[in-house]
Amino acid sequence: MNTIDWSPIRIGALAPLTPPGWVQAGRHLLAGLELGIDEINATGGIAGRPLELVVRDTAADPRKAAAVVEELADLGVAALAGEYHSVVARAAATSADAFRLPFLCSSAVLDTLTEQPTQWVARLAPPQSRGWQVYADFLLAAGHSRIVLALDQSVYWASGARILRDSLGRHGGTVIELDARGLTPLALCDELASHRATALLLLVGYPQPAVSLVRTVRQRLPEVMIGAPAGQPELADLATLPGGAGIPFLRYLPEHLSTLGMRVETDLRRRLPETPSFVAFEGYDTIAVLAEILRSHGTDRDRIAEAWPDVTVEGTRGPIRFSRTQGISVWQWTWPPIQVADRDPAEPDRFRVLHTD
Repeated sequence: MNTIDWSPIRIGALAPLTPPGWVQAGRHLLAGLELGIDEINATGGIAGRPLELVVRDTAADPRKAAAVVEELADLGVAALAGEYHSVVARAAATSADAFRLPFLCSSAVLDTLTEQPTQWVARLAPPQSRGWQVYADFLLAAGHSRIVLALDQSVYWASGARILRDSLGRHGGTVIELDARGLTPLALCDELASHRATALLLLVGYPQPAVSLVRTVRQRLPEVMIGAPAGQPELADLATLPGGAGIPFLRYLPEHLSTLGMRVETDLRRRLPETPSFVAFEGYDTIAVLAEILRSHGTDRDRIAEAWPDVTVEGTRGPIRFSRTQGISVWQWTWPPIQVADRDPAEPDRFRVLHTD
């Protein structure tokens, strides 16, 4: 006699929920994931089975993320979702590939998530090479051809610096890299002036040294544009600092949300103490994709991994489809919307779109 399985379908969720991880980003990501889960369950789940989110904190630690993936694989989750930090997502993706566990990466952008092509990992966020190219185009269109990078040490920042250097260099631009940890903010201002730079880009962590750099540059060189391609002003409290608004950054939203996107934004506002960021939408879209795959292909991990190229989902930011892309080792949504925006200095809670892909 066959029995019907009514047990929950478990999805592992990775997010930075404690320092040194970016906790606010983790909170937004989790809000989107949880909203997606709640909506699926409110309509009967997947063939009558509820979805259950098994949340694990990565705390921006690649080694912890790899260990968590192994734990979740042993717990029998059908798939993995989430993660914000690129270097952490790379460790999680490598581990997911090794354990043959489907992983839909929500928010990390580092191009190389796995060293070799894999069928087990897909990604919603655009690769860094595409997003930061859009930022370089914005700089050139705004007349900035002499750029200083305040650069922290990590694979992520080094990759971003290379993209900007190559993109701007092809159009005659000059990019000067300065060690954000080796120079004081005052010394960095002196370098900015000596190089006659018109823009300073913050390729650094938040809150420090980003906060000190913003304060000092605004005071000493107010004519220099400060930019943050990694998106710190979307989530951080930079807008509350003197001169902290008006910093252009990358965000992965369309200029105008669809009807679905507007409804989800309203629901996210009930769960978050501030305006929902693109990271929250990425979380919601992650569950929308995984739910569609589970409906159409079941819970077997091999079948889930085979489904990436077959699925089409109406997400909050447009239709989501995955394909293979040159230079990208995972299945990639081609392409999420990309815009450069800032916070209006006269009204910091209002975002202004400055440039779109």
